[in-house]
Amino acid sequence: ANGYYWSRWAKCIHSSHDFSDMVFVDNYIFNKDVFIQFNSTVGEFVGYTELGVHNARLFNNNPGQLQSERAEVERYCKHNAKNRQSAIADKT
Repeated sequence: ANGYYWSRWAKCIHSSHDFSDMVFVDNYIFNKDVFIQFNSTVGEFVGYTELGVHNARLFNNNPGQLQSERAEVERYCKHNAKNRQSAIADKT
């Protein structure tokens, strides 16, 4: 109850049927506050605390990590959205 709380929350946001406006947001959370966020619209990590700014700089200077995070729009978001959309469309 008095310990530390760390979590990571990723989400995909879109409003178009063709997913052309798909955005991937990956939040790193410590004690219920976002301290680092990756937003595919921005294309890099942004820190919101002193530690977050430091870690965002490290993440952004790691080409493999940055490339992997940028690819999540296609790999994770659009792939899953297409599967969900077809499952819903088949039921209507």
